[in-house]
Amino acid sequence: MSTIEDKKNNNGQNGQSNKPAIDVKQISLAQKSSYDKLIANNAQWVEKRIGEDPEYFKNLAKGQSPEVLWIGCSDSRVPANEVTGTKPGEVFVHRNIANVCNHSDMNMLSVLDYAVNVLKVKHVIVAGHYGCGGVAAALTNKQFGIIDNWLRHIKDVYRLHSHELDRITDETQKVNRLVELNVSEQVYNLCKTSIVQNAWMERHDLEVHGWVIDLGSGLVKDLKVTSSSPHNLGYVYELNGVDAMAAH
Repeated sequence: MSTIEDKKNNNGQNGQSNKPAIDVKQISLAQKSSYDKLIANNAQWVEKRIGEDPEYFKNLAKGQSPEVLWIGCSDSRVPANEVTGTKPGEVFVHRNIANVCNHSDMNMLSVLDYAVNVLKVKHVIVAGHYGCGGVAAALTNKQFGIIDNWLRHIKDVYRLHSHELDRITDETQKVNRLVELNVSEQVYNLCKTSIVQNAWMERHDLEVHGWVIDLGSGLVKDLKVTSSSPHNLGYVYELNGVDAMAAH
């Protein structure tokens, strides 16, 4: 049997581990500082805006009329307004890991429906970015947790284009090419929704675009996959009017 002295020698004083002591007070102060900085930044932002235009917030509170819906990645380096040089109220935004547009995602579909049918946006932009961590993770067989279920959508994009991607030996280039293909497929997914197709039946000023942001330069790459009608979707995806559905 081991003695108390043995435990002290093996595990530290009185059987405690040799882990370094945690300065809880220091952590708490650092956390409060980072939080307080956000509040202070907000006050400075308000002061700057009012200095430029005393009526700025009164006008902002009257409502929004954005012409753009941005569906982008949650990555903190690609905020829609910063990338496009737009102001609050000019871009309606939805973001998720790797800018996925899944036909059963009620969150995304609700945003899309509101943007298209209430705000009457003229442009829907799917915006990915090179070096996307979600896309890179989808190219592996590692488990990351609950996000694995979300990454399956990107793995499906890989499956569709594996004949091209498997020929790319450089991993960075492979990830970046999948980023582009993923954006293109998400544009296609949006165009297949009844929300977008019904809007196209009613008006002709709605376009869906695909962009990729280069974090190294800040510039966007238009993938030239813009769609403004359902005519290239294929027979089973191009929907007729609701009342045209045959009775069973």
